[in-house]
Amino acid sequence: MREFLGDCEEAGLGDVEVLLEHKLPHSAKRVDAILCGAHPDTGAPSYVLVELKQWSTAEQIARNLVEVPCYDHPVLHPVAQVHEYCRYLVDFTPDLERQTGAVRGIAYLHNAVTADVASLTQYEPSDFGQLFLQDDRERLQKFLGSVLNARAGRELVCQITDSFLRFPHRPTKKLLDLAAEEILSRELFVLLDEQRVAYEIVAETVNRALAASRARRSRSRVDYEPTVVVVVGGPGSGKSVIALSLMGHLARKNLAVNHATGSAAFTRTLQKVVGAEDSRGRALLKFFNSYSGSGVGELDVLICDEAHRIRMSSSSGSAVSADRRRRRSQLEELISVAIVPVLFLDDNQVVRPREAGSLAAIKAGAEAAGCRVDVVHLHGQFRCGGSDLFEEWVDRLLGISDDPPLNWSRLAAGSGDDFGVGSVATPAALEAWVADRYQQTGGTARMTAGFCWKWSERPIGSGAERRLVSDVRIGDWHRPWNARPGANLPGIPDSYFWAFDDGGMRQVGCIYTAQGFEYDWAGVIFGDDFVRRGDRWVARRERSEDSAVREADEASFPDLIRNTYKVLLTRGMRGACVYSTDDETQIFLEQMAR
Repeated sequence: MREFLGDCEEAGLGDVEVLLEHKLPHSAKRVDAILCGAHPDTGAPSYVLVELKQWSTAEQIARNLVEVPCYDHPVLHPVAQVHEYCRYLVDFTPDLERQTGAVRGIAYLHNAVTADVASLTQYEPSDFGQLFLQDDRERLQKFLGSVLNARAGRELVCQITDSFLRFPHRPTKKLLDLAAEEILSRELFVLLDEQRVAYEIVAETVNRALAASRARRSRSRVDYEPTVVVVVGGPGSGKSVIALSLMGHLARKNLAVNHATGSAAFTRTLQKVVGAEDSRGRALLKFFNSYSGSGVGELDVLICDEAHRIRMSSSSGSAVSADRRRRRSQLEELISVAIVPVLFLDDNQVVRPREAGSLAAIKAGAEAAGCRVDVVHLHGQFRCGGSDLFEEWVDRLLGISDDPPLNWSRLAAGSGDDFGVGSVATPAALEAWVADRYQQTGGTARMTAGFCWKWSERPIGSGAERRLVSDVRIGDWHRPWNARPGANLPGIPDSYFWAFDDGGMRQVGCIYTAQGFEYDWAGVIFGDDFVRRGDRWVARRERSEDSAVREADEASFPDLIRNTYKVLLTRGMRGACVYSTDDETQIFLEQMAR
């Protein structure tokens, strides 16, 4: 930073305002510096986003990927990085979108000379990104002088900067709202840092694998090790966004690609929103058990989202495939059906005993099948309002982290984090909180609960009196679970669409209807299956009404319950509120949510 600001001073830009480590809207990502000033020709506001690197050597190894000696994994080309920051900022800021040409982006490697990073200089520059090196100082200063007026004066510059800091931002983009257009027509999602690296690594792996496959078919000699790509990330790290972006990119290239999950709710909702635009797109969206009768290499690419929900074996299919299912696990089916299988997972979202999609299990299965495993880790937080701190709070709260629980106000103090965390004393107050957030903010809001109440098979009553059973009962407060498929009640969506359809606000959701989805505000009821006793959590099998989870062994049961509540808590993008049916747990949650 000192080197760069010294160059700005030499260029006569001492009056320009500098925003350091500026946080992008709805994201934990920060821009190293933003220069704010007036354009020398028009006097209009002018902003330069700056990405600084201390690299002295680096080599470009793919379109957007760079190899740097100090890292053990590829990283994003710095010009690509700042380009996406600019695109993201403009995308979420209507005022900047209206001010055409107001935003520029640069990457500055002040320690690097052209001879040592020559491959990086081949990257095509644009308004949103161009590269400057140690031996480009004069060119850098000339560029800055062309977009920032050195004589604008402090008063004007401060006004421009204050306006920038007050710009309102659009709400976060809803994954499912944009899914159809992303898959069928054009790229809409902006991928930042680790997300873009993961995307590029997978795209490069796909290209190499398909080229090798074509060479084998033409009987050319080729050495290629079959590869399974695994992308690992926590809730909100962008797994589903990357998966759908890849899906769209590959489908538009006319490759044989499918997107599959083990979630009936998530896949059926995708089929609904994509199929409404194009029935062909719907056909590309499958379930994990769709491939039990498939042959080897039928697809170019299979994208497995929510891969932590892979089962031990597929449970449906034709009689012909039954023998094959006895000999092959579901993981083997998914790996063998495509030239390149790509799996997205989170070990802390395994919520059922027969789910076998852990990273360790996938690596073992892939290696046993003779495949190399490339693992890409996502560490950023792109849901939860961009709040890494909220995910840390959840992990500490539930005992997933080694660090002890800490109340929200202390953890978030001084961070500028605007994610909302709260608690209420009754289920009625939680329902009121959800309704208030929905009405006051116009965002989506849902109430969920641990699976501690029976789920009735069918509605009761007849004719105009036909209704869902109010299964979730806490004192004199009672509400129904989300409707089972085929309930056919006016204004009430089937469970598959509970998280997406506005009618879902009137029922309580469970883990199987919430997992994989996102909404703005998450109200969560902790049931008696997971209670706080002293300084530890106790998972109580006898209080669970989830028949599948109750069958889990003693070692697995607590983790399945713990993971359930992590999933429910981390569906919200802007805020979460908690309540427990257990008195001691309620006191603990109230303390931690302060």
